[in-house]
Amino acid sequence: LLLRWRRRRALCRKVAEAQERQERSLVRMEAAARRFREKHPSVSVVSILSLRLPELSKKLRDGSLPPDHVFYAYVGKALQIATETNCITEFLQESETQLRKAKLMEKRGLLYGVPVSIKDSIDCQGHDSTLGFIKNLNKPAAEDSVVVQVLKRQGAIPFVKTNVPQSLISYDCKNLIFGQTCNPLLYTKTPGGSSGGEGALVGGGGSILGIGTDVGGSLRFPAAFCGICAIKPTGNRLSKRGIMSGVVGQKAVAAAVGPLAKDVDSLALCLRALLSEDMFSLDSTVPPLPFNEEVYSSTKPLRIGYYETDFFTMPSPAMRRAVRETKQLLEEAGHTLVPFELTNVDNVIFNYCVRGMFADGGSSFVKKFKGEMEKGGTRLFFWLAKAPQWLKTLLSWISKPFVPRFSSIIRSMKENTVEEVWNLHHEIEDFCHQFIAQWKKLNLDVMLCPMLGPAFGIGYPAKLSVAVSYTMLYNALDFPAGVVPVTLVTDEDEEQLKGYKGYYQDWWDRTLVKAFRGSSGMPVAVQCVALPWQEELCLRFMKEVETL
Repeated sequence: LLLRWRRRRALCRKVAEAQERQERSLVRMEAAARRFREKHPSVSVVSILSLRLPELSKKLRDGSLPPDHVFYAYVGKALQIATETNCITEFLQESETQLRKAKLMEKRGLLYGVPVSIKDSIDCQGHDSTLGFIKNLNKPAAEDSVVVQVLKRQGAIPFVKTNVPQSLISYDCKNLIFGQTCNPLLYTKTPGGSSGGEGALVGGGGSILGIGTDVGGSLRFPAAFCGICAIKPTGNRLSKRGIMSGVVGQKAVAAAVGPLAKDVDSLALCLRALLSEDMFSLDSTVPPLPFNEEVYSSTKPLRIGYYETDFFTMPSPAMRRAVRETKQLLEEAGHTLVPFELTNVDNVIFNYCVRGMFADGGSSFVKKFKGEMEKGGTRLFFWLAKAPQWLKTLLSWISKPFVPRFSSIIRSMKENTVEEVWNLHHEIEDFCHQFIAQWKKLNLDVMLCPMLGPAFGIGYPAKLSVAVSYTMLYNALDFPAGVVPVTLVTDEDEEQLKGYKGYYQDWWDRTLVKAFRGSSGMPVAVQCVALPWQEELCLRFMKEVETL
């Protein structure tokens, strides 16, 4: 008991030190922004913050807007949003040195002088990548991740790191070190996760471009919940070297790194900058595919598949309306919309995603929490991972007639042999080829899909791990998928929620309707999907949706 007490005290001390560093970061940001305002009182911060990224980067590159004006405008705004939402974990103090060096650069990259926010799990030299774990504190990265290196070579200035949920295996944004991040549009709502700090900061206007990661919707949830845009590329389109993972080594559910921004053109500019010779030389495992301008700027009418539901998670009235209204606008604009039927999504979620991510029965996941003071929003998976196999089998059998989804989760959490894992990977490959065959049979260019929303109340994602079906499908398939906000929740949507039952009418469905409630005026997005390696086509479709 004494040893446990001493260990707990040491952990509490580490947390307190990290929180003090966070507080000092915000104080430094305030001091930096104030010094700049005092020296340059005539600078119009509002006009700088109102510029979209393509316009801003053009002004920075042609010299009509000084980099320090932009940098300190965003430092000030980021501080405001951090104070309101608790989204920033650390101010990267070396960004001010980088800013001074940027002024002397002869070659001005596509992101010259652009301040960029970085998710906690993406390595920045000299700074922790905690994943919300106390054990990862005071372990600064030895070098920048490849993505951060490329951003810097393109002239961008990474200036803050942002909050994440503990372990990243959650679509809320809370950990014991830095606490809960709130949605900038409504503080009682979650910003989504695991790139939740990015969603809150970009959504609140405190960053013009953010970089996050996605292994089940971790870019798309924050973007949809905070009313901004994001794209999850094909898993290996951008380098993942120097990026910490929630479940290291698993190959069943493809992780990806990608940008978040207020509009689609900003996402395109970011990918244009990242898909450069720098990326391909720093990480030779990334295919040397530069950004395809012709595809992105094309105006050719598209043949678009669509569906309103995956028959696993019943869409909220606003989600269904978002897809219907977008479909109608696309048809009126001359595009062809073709119904696409999804089948066996329950098998994808349980047998491919949950079983694939926890193929060792969850033992490596449990090890991550060893020595930590709490288990965050993953208690169900943590408990199941620790339970003996005989108990899992018994619970699965008992619960199957009453709560079939709970039974399926338990069954998916068993420890697999090497042969079973190989067979699983083969099954996922087969499923991917079948999905593509169905896509090509309908001669589709892209797909319009629902995106979970509106934003849940804080705490609900931990109770609703099954609601990731709309996003996680495209991690299992490893297709590029982006989100674009298209509408706001109406009072009529709220009224229609009274009739919401769900497809299984179990505890999760009853909880889901509570999570949706109280969201009038909150944004709702749609998901835009393309085939692997066709990020430019995905962005082109997103741009079309955004314009309409």
